[in-house]
Amino acid sequence: MKKIVFLLILCLILQIFTFDKIAVHADNVSEIVIDFSSGRVLYSYNANEKKAIASTTKILTAITAIENYDIAKEVTIKSEWCGIEGSSIYLKEGEKYSIEQLLYGLILRSGNDSAVAIANAVGGSETEFVKLMNQTAKNADALNSSFSNPHGLDNVNHFSTAEDLAKITRYALNNETFKKIVSSKAF
Repeated sequence: MKKIVFLLILCLILQIFTFDKIAVHADNVSEIVIDFSSGRVLYSYNANEKKAIASTTKILTAITAIENYDIAKEVTIKSEWCGIEGSSIYLKEGEKYSIEQLLYGLILRSGNDSAVAIANAVGGSETEFVKLMNQTAKNADALNSSFSNPHGLDNVNHFSTAEDLAKITRYALNNETFKKIVSSKAF
């Protein structure tokens, strides 16, 4: 954690000394740095601008599953959970995995098929799981976001802000299971 804070401070110092030489921000950039302990905003730029959020969605998918299901439970993969576009862990119909194993596939490989399998197993359907996701976002005080799927593929109703993503990530990192999964280098 100290290394991350040092790097962020170094970036800010470099930015201060170079602001007159280069354009510091692009119009489509949103940034925020928060203190993990207090949640206090240390730096922000366009932090409340709503944007498509892609795979950062999986942070919320993971914490929603962890908080709403026994992740040791095993599920049998259904054909409709396989072959989801984008990143994949290449699930096959009939395979059996615990939700915990699927969470590792979700986080370490950004598996969209893993996200769909988790959503259906935990919520009973993607639609019901998305309702749980939006409630979890509210619990994290992320009030300027709307989630419409568990994987982050583009949808007009699927967006967040840098500030809300920071809040969701901070909320999730307070969970020991989530922290263990995202700290893993391999599984």
